[in-house]
Amino acid sequence: MHALGQIVHFDTHAIRDIRAWTFGVNTYLPNTIAIQWAERVDEKFHARFSAVSRCYRYVIYNHPVRSAIFSERTTWYQRALDIKPMQKAAEYLLGEQDFSSFRSSQCESKSPMRFVEYIQIERKDRFVVLEIQANAFLHHMVRNIAGVLLSIGAGLKPPEWMQDVLAAKDRTKASDTADPHGLYLYQVNYLAPYLFPENHRALLLF
Repeated sequence: MHALGQIVHFDTHAIRDIRAWTFGVNTYLPNTIAIQWAERVDEKFHARFSAVSRCYRYVIYNHPVRSAIFSERTTWYQRALDIKPMQKAAEYLLGEQDFSSFRSSQCESKSPMRFVEYIQIERKDRFVVLEIQANAFLHHMVRNIAGVLLSIGAGLKPPEWMQDVLAAKDRTKASDTADPHGLYLYQVNYLAPYLFPENHRALLLF
């Protein structure tokens, strides 16, 4: 899994220029992690519990031959995908529903109820991009949804199967969990006064 819009918070008594928090801390981080900006917030803010919604992207490299360049940044799927039935199936996920069929056995959430605000699927040449936003997500929820959509896009199941999987409320009735390489935490959203810089879409490349 990757993250372009991960938000973190910490408490400190140190007094530094706001730019120093970005550039200074980055000098101690590995090349795979980079702080993009920093802002001061009040003590009521919590990076996780103050969030009102999260947006994920799942990127599929859809081609018979794997990509050496994108092997660690996308999920490779060999079968040709038709996004029209995938889009139709995705409509069943909208709104507040019980997503028990899409949670992992390790999920510690007390409730399987989640509200999906929107979901869209588009093709960009060899890439198929799934974007989904909800108030919150269960453990492996996006990857399990992607697994079902891959089966539908490949013609192995009809779009209506998504509705059957949801109704079953049983993880064993869905497809295998999709590979983690294509998963991106894209944006975490908050209400005022916590209006942070939006993630720049150019960073994703897909």
